[in-house]
Amino acid sequence: MASTAFPTRDDFAAMLNESLGGEDQGFEGRVVKGTVTGIENDMAVIDVGLKSEGRVALREFAAPGQKADISVGDEVEVYVDRIENVNGEAMLSRD
Repeated sequence: MASTAFPTRDDFAAMLNESLGGEDQGFEGRVVKGTVTGIENDMAVIDVGLKSEGRVALREFAAPGQKADISVGDEVEVYVDRIENVNGEAMLSRD
């Protein structure tokens, strides 16, 4: 009779982290492409394929003294500061 191997706690933690887009995915600390899904007040809402979207200030997309030239549907490059903040959003920036 064949024995069944059960996953360990570490195996489960690694699988959970991967499914949530954690560090195993290599997002944190990298520049990635995302899609602008909305503009709310002075923030661009950007989907980079993580568990949740992130927000970047529109001023980060503007040249000095000009307004940001960005629209819903645009593909942009952003830096992933953290996978998730206390509000459950990805922390993104242009720097």
